[in-house]
Amino acid sequence: MTAAGVTPAMRLGLTGLPLSVAVLLLAPHLAPERPAAGLAVALTLQLAVTGLAVAGLSRGYPYDRLGPANLVTQGRAALTASLSAALVVMPDAAVLWAVTSIAVLCLFLDGVDGQLARRSGLVSRFGARFDMETDSLLALLLALVAFRSGSGGVLVLALGLPRYGFWVLGRIYPRLSGPLPERMGRKLVCVIQIVALLLIVSPLTGPASSDMLALFALACLAWSFGRDILFLCR
Repeated sequence: MTAAGVTPAMRLGLTGLPLSVAVLLLAPHLAPERPAAGLAVALTLQLAVTGLAVAGLSRGYPYDRLGPANLVTQGRAALTASLSAALVVMPDAAVLWAVTSIAVLCLFLDGVDGQLARRSGLVSRFGARFDMETDSLLALLLALVAFRSGSGGVLVLALGLPRYGFWVLGRIYPRLSGPLPERMGRKLVCVIQIVALLLIVSPLTGPASSDMLALFALACLAWSFGRDILFLCR
């Protein structure tokens, strides 16, 4: 509990309220034909993400301050949640450009929160997990939007699934749920994954180029996850 009586978990939950307003403003533009449905999907996801983040923070956080890094990640998560609105329509070029623009902003902010955590001395396992899960959600939603719009096929859809497949494996084989060392290669592959999905979602990329980008990104992901699995199995 902080001096003001507000815990970091409470602050995270309270910050989710104005961010939900941002989702309210963005979602209808991503589902122009069905704004109410798009808003309902995006807002539900935003509230679910906020609830899970608050629960995770409550389970273990070593500081009495939330810190700017977690707030940036939370903002990125809200922007990411808004993208789900595009799934209730058949996205046209205008919607795809809007999705691409929001995702580019998310990618930029992804490079900010880690630096803020280090500079503020508030690096934590929660922050790293929050960051990773937000990246995974962004990849999944971009892959689903690309698949829904016809910008990519099954290969592109597979780009959004590795993190969740790895989680399932960890439930089946607990050894794969162990801690992993920080590796720059893993972060680089994550950037490659998101950039590939951004290019695929963008109306600029045709089907042939989309498949090539998806294959390259999948190869990078297979290398990264394979290396982590080998490390955990030693």
